Amino acid sequence: MMTINKDIEAKILRYHFVEQWRVGTIATQLGIHHSVVDRVLSQAGLPKVERSPRPSIIDPYLPFIRETLAQFPTLTTARLYEMVKQRGYPGGTSLFRQRISQLRPRRQPEAHLRLKTLPGEQAQVDWGHFGSIQIGKAKRPLMAFVMVLSWSRQIYLQFYLNQQMENFLRGHVAAFEAWNGLPKVLLYDNLKSAVLERQGDAIRFHPTLLALSAHYRFEPRPVAVARGNEKGRVERAIRYIRDNFFAARHFQTLEELNHQADQWCQGVSGERRCPENTELTVKEAFHQEQPSLLSLPDNPFDTRESKPVIARKTPYIRFDLNDYSIPHQHVQKPLTVIADLKQLCILDGEHMIAEHRRSFDKAKQIEDENHINALWLQKTNAKQHRGQDRLSAASAHIPLFLQQAIQRGHVLTTTLRLLN
Repeated sequence: MMTINKDIEAKILRYHFVEQWRVGTIATQLGIHHSVVDRVLSQAGLPKVERSPRPSIIDPYLPFIRETLAQFPTLTTARLYEMVKQRGYPGGTSLFRQRISQLRPRRQPEAHLRLKTLPGEQAQVDWGHFGSIQIGKAKRPLMAFVMVLSWSRQIYLQFYLNQQMENFLRGHVAAFEAWNGLPKVLLYDNLKSAVLERQGDAIRFHPTLLALSAHYRFEPRPVAVARGNEKGRVERAIRYIRDNFFAARHFQTLEELNHQADQWCQGVSGERRCPENTELTVKEAFHQEQPSLLSLPDNPFDTRESKPVIARKTPYIRFDLNDYSIPHQHVQKPLTVIADLKQLCILDGEHMIAEHRRSFDKAKQIEDENHINALWLQKTNAKQHRGQDRLSAASAHIPLFLQQAIQRGHVLTTTLRLLN
């Protein structure tokens, strides 16, 4: 609705009551729409003037348009315009678009019930994108794993360098351990880490997520299509994290950022009022909810990455943008990398052949000095053996008295030249 200042409103009233101008004249002279004049006059107590619509070139096509929109309410205006044009409509697109916006059926807004959950019953999970972080030469995405207990609104927040499955699993395990328990149901948006395929009510979960849920005995449950209100708690939590935690935040490393996130979850975030019961803080509500959580199993779920690799001609394997050394005896062989966020192990079958500290830089060459020294010694020994073999082959053609002189060290320069 267009707002007007008091000066324009006073002019409309004066021109109408004093000068006896018509609505159209007032609108033209003041450069405003006639509906604004109607509104000001109706607020002054005058009935709204009903105007008969002008004939339009679109009028003969209105029955067809209404019938088509009733059958296909989401049909685009561009496609409808082409259909009407094929039936002889001579007008342009501007008028047509304006009329279609008035004729298109409006969907009745849906009211949503406020969702209530029991303590320990449900948590909501999602990723939030928070820009990127520079680690050496590598620019890595900065992703926040967020899990929120639906009853107490306790937040678990952890930042990772991508949203791949391994980090998705690590976020779950870390949240469960931080809470010393887990809820019975975990609610997901249609994340690729959670839902591989969905057709109506038929859902195919990611098998690794199913393995995690079987290990911890929770039910994974995706939200219904077009039901964003069902995961509103985690979406609001991500907005809260952006505004209250991440804005103007200073940190040098990912470890430092996650340490600050842990302090914030226990401090500022935990001290806010709990929406389910404003008499409690989130921290107090969580202490009431925690006994209702499922118990943790004896062993945590294995969240390490596993990837097949092979070293070509040089004793290095490539993993996550960096090269790691291996013993030279294992080049040209299929190997396996097992990695967590700190360490990286390289296996030949079941035998570990190398271990390195993991790097999240780019194009780094991470070496074990023993691997390089062993290769250097092998090359040096091989070179010495080749030299001795060549000398032995040459000595077979040297007269006996010269061989004896060489052994005694009495070799003349000319003799050496002869050897060459």
